[in-house]
Amino acid sequence: MKHSIAALFVILSSISINAQEIVSPNGKVKVVLNLPEKNAAHHLFYKALYKIGSKFVEVLPYSKLGINRAEEHFTDNLRFIAASKPVAIHDKYEMICGKRHECENFGTEKTFSFENSDHQPLDIVFRVYNDGVAFRYVFPNQSDIKINIISEATTYVLPDNTSRWMQPYDLSYEKFYPLNKTGLSANKEQEWGFPALYKVNNHPVWALISEADVTENNCAVKLSNLKKANEYQVTYPSARDNFKREGVITTLPWHSQWHTLIIGKLSDIVESTLITDVSEPSKLTNTDWIKPGAVSWIYWANNHGSKDYQKVVEYVDLAVEMNWPYVLIDWEWDVMANGGDINKAVDYAKSKGIKPLMWYNSGTSWLDPTPNDRLLTAEKRAKEFSWLNKIGVYGIKVDFFAGDQQDMMAYYIDILKDAAKYHLMVNFHGATVPRGWVRTYPNLMTTEAVYGAEWYNNNEILTDKAAAHNVTLPFTRNVVGSMDYTPVTFSNSQHPHVTSYAHELALSVVFESGFQHFADSPSAYKSLPEEPKNFLKQVPTAWDDTKLIDGEPAEKVVIARKKGNQWYIGGLNGKDVPQTLIIKFDFLDKGNHDLHLIKDGKNDKSFSSEIIKIKKGSTVKVECLSRGGFVGVIK
Repeated sequence: MKHSIAALFVILSSISINAQEIVSPNGKVKVVLNLPEKNAAHHLFYKALYKIGSKFVEVLPYSKLGINRAEEHFTDNLRFIAASKPVAIHDKYEMICGKRHECENFGTEKTFSFENSDHQPLDIVFRVYNDGVAFRYVFPNQSDIKINIISEATTYVLPDNTSRWMQPYDLSYEKFYPLNKTGLSANKEQEWGFPALYKVNNHPVWALISEADVTENNCAVKLSNLKKANEYQVTYPSARDNFKREGVITTLPWHSQWHTLIIGKLSDIVESTLITDVSEPSKLTNTDWIKPGAVSWIYWANNHGSKDYQKVVEYVDLAVEMNWPYVLIDWEWDVMANGGDINKAVDYAKSKGIKPLMWYNSGTSWLDPTPNDRLLTAEKRAKEFSWLNKIGVYGIKVDFFAGDQQDMMAYYIDILKDAAKYHLMVNFHGATVPRGWVRTYPNLMTTEAVYGAEWYNNNEILTDKAAAHNVTLPFTRNVVGSMDYTPVTFSNSQHPHVTSYAHELALSVVFESGFQHFADSPSAYKSLPEEPKNFLKQVPTAWDDTKLIDGEPAEKVVIARKKGNQWYIGGLNGKDVPQTLIIKFDFLDKGNHDLHLIKDGKNDKSFSSEIIKIKKGSTVKVECLSRGGFVGVIK
């Protein structure tokens, strides 16, 4: 029998309830579970709260829990058996690329054990961290018989009138994150991709829904508010033509991925490492060969440029001039002509001290472009990766994945594992959004899963929306992992820019990506004034720390990132009118510092610069043009 959430609360209120609380170590985040007493069987609900001053604000009203197998349901028929004692989580680890090199997280874990009406066991493990909540389902019993996990009752209920920034679901996660206050879409979308950001009514509290630690025994999930606008249910991907099953096929024991909810001030969202915190530690013992860096990229200005040896040479020479360690040779390199083939191109790059990367079609559902179907099996990957080692290639870009089904999750992970055996770094394109693999397989340098600069090639929508979109991504997509937006383009591709040159320059700091593919033509970079050109020659792509200084989705963002003893600052104006951005230097060490600032000039295609004396606690106001921006280096 089906019930609405409201009807279930009526039922819930009529039975004896055992409320269980889990509180974060700092006392700011709390989860409450309403569990039926041991002699009752019913739905499970949980809610999340955040402490402001002395009061807790409800971030997530009571929301449903539960999961279903084809042969057994674990939703409205669960009996509570026991709860474990709280276990302290304190984890330290290092990341090669990302928003922070040294990561440390604190949390409290508690396991709740249930059984369904057939006496089959289910555990739900909750972790409440200082910056959010994570939970997963566990089937603890042992069995070699294949089971099919088909759906979840897991729901995120949002308070009424909540502002939300959610991306309509798309296989490649290349949509905008428009502001929405009702949950209803003008285009009738009812499925939403991760991550999903919302602000709780008029409170200064934000939350970001996503997931982490997806394995070969999981599919990735999405959200659906088909039943009610404010109720987002976790939904599994549908079967596709060459993958006929839904959900997950596995044996027992089994656990789901972590369902995550980052909670706090907007700075807590941007600076959080919760996605990697709950993911499996690195499975690679030697990572000395993994080197983040800037990449010259041919595709944006020359869509079929990798067929042309002479064009590839130009981008190798650009990497040399700009002090970028890598060049990416994109699609159609297997039919390269005009003076050389792929072997000659790789040799030329190496002769100039530039490390080549190469593109591959994943081969999962696309007939073209080439090369395709070279990675689909372990045997093919071994042959191809061995050849790449032989000729001297350092990494691969794999494009055009077919969806979020379980076989695709296994394919991503198989590529990462096999690439690591051959010391190859990986960039996933046309791909699912990051789900924590960068910690487990740190040779994953970046993932697309973003409506990026490539779309200037495809239609005119990005022209008018780019500034606001760019100022939304730091609070949404880029929170959960490196983002291959392919930024910092000054010239026009198929459709024009209206962002300022300083705005484009600032993307190199505001957007985090282990491989930062600078996408414009050699002539565009070579014609830059000396100061912005020198900035691009030395801007890092992996960071020791990240701080959100100021921001609001679609309106403005100021981010500071640290590398070694230097801070780099990027600011973006997302509005179509001039705006003053404010930098507060509360994060600095004591002493006097010089801020080298590059900002908008008299028009959107010019720069101005200055050196400003600052110290801890200083405030600097930067006047930005409409859709403008700035960068700064503190020395």
